[in-house]
Amino acid sequence: MSTPAGEAAGAGKPEAAAPFSADWKERILVPVAAAGVVGAGFGLLSRHRARLGALRAAATYAANLSIVAGCYGGARELARDARATTPDDLMNSVVGGLATGAVLGRIQGGHFGAVKYAVTLAVAGTAMDFAALKLSPQWRDWKEHLSASMRDWFTVPEWSPIQVLDEEALAKKREREEMVFGQRERVRALSKLNEKES
Repeated sequence: MSTPAGEAAGAGKPEAAAPFSADWKERILVPVAAAGVVGAGFGLLSRHRARLGALRAAATYAANLSIVAGCYGGARELARDARATTPDDLMNSVVGGLATGAVLGRIQGGHFGAVKYAVTLAVAGTAMDFAALKLSPQWRDWKEHLSASMRDWFTVPEWSPIQVLDEEALAKKREREEMVFGQRERVRALSKLNEKES
């Protein structure tokens, strides 16, 4: 399959690719933190906690899963940047999973481990990214619903000194502040004038 002249490979998407630094915190750091929490949970439930201790097992699992998630997210974003595609392109997940699995698998288990880990991480990472892509509209709707219900959750009572002002009250407050500010400026100007005269 060839691309038309002047068009980059993978640029057939209707939206332009965002620069690498646009949302990297959301696409790398959030999954790393989530992987750390999930890893700590698995560490607390693991059979090794009796031998290592609960705290050390949780920390070990959290660190390992965070490292894998960080490598995967970085490789996926590097693939996205190199291929000049959008973040929702699943081929970036495949490339990121293969690269991360090959490197980490080579460290753990030699040549066979590299192949095994590469395929496993490519399949698992792509499946998670696909699920996240499909669930993102529901997640956004849920967040909007939650934030709307949280706004109405607490109202300030009338007797409270903290009040939420409507437009009319806010305009009156600004008018009073401007009047007070103007009086202060006149007093300062008069005091400076008196200092110059004396």
